[in-house]
Amino acid sequence: MSIELIALDMDGTLLNSKEEVSAANRQAINKVRERGVEVVLSTGRHIMTSREYAKELNLSSYLITVNGSEIWTTKGELIDRQLIDLDSIKKLVELNEKYQTIAWITSAENVWRGKLPADLESHKWLKFGFNTDNQEMKDRILEELQDNEFLELSNSSPTNIEINAVGINKARALEKVCSRMGITLDKVMAMGDSLNDIKMIEEAGLGIAMGNAQEKVKEAADWVTNTNEEDGVARAIEHWLL
Repeated sequence: MSIELIALDMDGTLLNSKEEVSAANRQAINKVRERGVEVVLSTGRHIMTSREYAKELNLSSYLITVNGSEIWTTKGELIDRQLIDLDSIKKLVELNEKYQTIAWITSAENVWRGKLPADLESHKWLKFGFNTDNQEMKDRILEELQDNEFLELSNSSPTNIEINAVGINKARALEKVCSRMGITLDKVMAMGDSLNDIKMIEEAGLGIAMGNAQEKVKEAADWVTNTNEEDGVARAIEHWLL
C-alpha cells in the first residue's frame, strides 16, 4: 500500500489524557516524515488550540480544524472556511435553552463554553456543540436535529453532539487538502476515535481506529490500533509504514 499522507485526529488519538504528544508518537511521526510521508492534523479543535501542536511536531503541510470548517497551512494561512448560517445558530441556541445542556459555540475568532454570547449576529460561526451525560436528553436533541437539512451531526466523545454546516466534515476537508497536494484519498492513512472521524476513516485508503474509539468507529475502520494512552498512533505507523 502506497501511503503519502497521514491524517491524525488529535483528542483521543494523537494526544493522551494530559493533552500531550507522547515521545513514541513523536518519534514515529518524525521517522515516517523522513521517508517522505506528510502528516496533517485533522481535528475538531479551533486553530487557536491546535497550531502549537503542529509547530511542536515541526509539520509543514496543513491543519484541518473545527471538523473541516477551516483549512490552514502550518504557516498560518487560511485556505478554506465554511460557516453555519445565522438562523441555524439561533435555533441551536434556543434548543440549548430548552434542554439546558452544557453548550459551546465556535466562531472564526473564539470559542465560548457554558455562557454563550448574546450578539450572535456579530460573529462568523463554525460549529455548535451540546454536552450531556444524560442519554435520554441527548437522544431527544438528536431527534429534533435529524431532519435539519442544513446541519451535519457528529460527536467528539460519547457525551456530546457536534454540529457543523451540512457537507462539512473531515473527509471533505481532507479531499481538498489532497487536491492541493496532488494526491488522492486512497493514498491517505486516517486515524481517529469518534464519530467526527468516521467519514475520513471510511474514505481514506487505510482507516485506523484507536483502541479507545467508539464502537461505530472501530466497525468503520480497516484496522484497530492501541489506545491513545498506549501510543496507538506510533503503533499504527510502525505496523503499516515503517
